[in-house]
Amino acid sequence: MSRIGRAPIKIPAGVEVKVSDDNVVTVKGPKGTLGQAVSKDIKVAVEGDTVHLTRSSDEPKIRALHGLSRTLIHNMVVGVTEGYKKELEINGVGYRATKEGKKVTLSLGYSHPVVIEENDDIKIDVPAPNKLIISGIDKQKVGQFAADVRKKRPPEPYKGKGIKYVNEVIRRKEGKSGAKK
Repeated sequence: MSRIGRAPIKIPAGVEVKVSDDNVVTVKGPKGTLGQAVSKDIKVAVEGDTVHLTRSSDEPKIRALHGLSRTLIHNMVVGVTEGYKKELEINGVGYRATKEGKKVTLSLGYSHPVVIEENDDIKIDVPAPNKLIISGIDKQKVGQFAADVRKKRPPEPYKGKGIKYVNEVIRRKEGKSGAKK
């Protein structure tokens, strides 16, 4: 048995988990509603305030889906109760972010400003000119949106200029003078 897939998922108060006949799990909570289709080989059972997942056989593909399905459902439960957020930091002279309504304008050293818009699922906060906080209930969408914003100007290894995650460590290079020693 998968150690992750075998672990039950606790359902907190105020969260409702439903499993439809075609194995679609819907999680409804205070922050919103999320849904995820689960493979037919994985049986999802809601018992009281816990969710249990069992698999039909021990084939490698189904064993892999067991832990994956459990993690996806757990992420939905956490998303509708607490939500997810990614923090980005903008480093560089003249690099900054400003928010006007649902649009965030990034000045990243290009000849034009880069404009990013919020979705229905994603909320962007700009607490400081060099900091972005991307939040939402879907972990995958928050992570992908943060990666897309980071891709606008990834950090470079010589001066560290660009957009990086707050906890990201950039490996720095020495530059031209390092080779003459």
